[in-house]
Amino acid sequence: MKYILILFMILSVSLIAEEKIDTQSEQKMDKALEEALEQEKKFAKEQKFYQGDEYDLDSHKVDSSSLENITVPEPIDFDMDKAYQ
Repeated sequence: MKYILILFMILSVSLIAEEKIDTQSEQKMDKALEEALEQEKKFAKEQKFYQGDEYDLDSHKVDSSSLENITVPEPIDFDMDKAYQ
């Protein structure tokens, strides 16, 4: 009986923790969606085509230090002649 109770407690705690992680990621996604919708409303209100120098592209730059862990795949030597024989 003790083992069933312990197993039930472990399962309930793990389910609660998983639900908390899901809600945090949903909140981040909702916040990003709200920001994108606000930008769309601003652009729709102004109805203006922006020039290239008016865009803020610095927020979309990739951090070069995060690219250090990426491995470059080896190219595959594929000969089409073998495919049609």
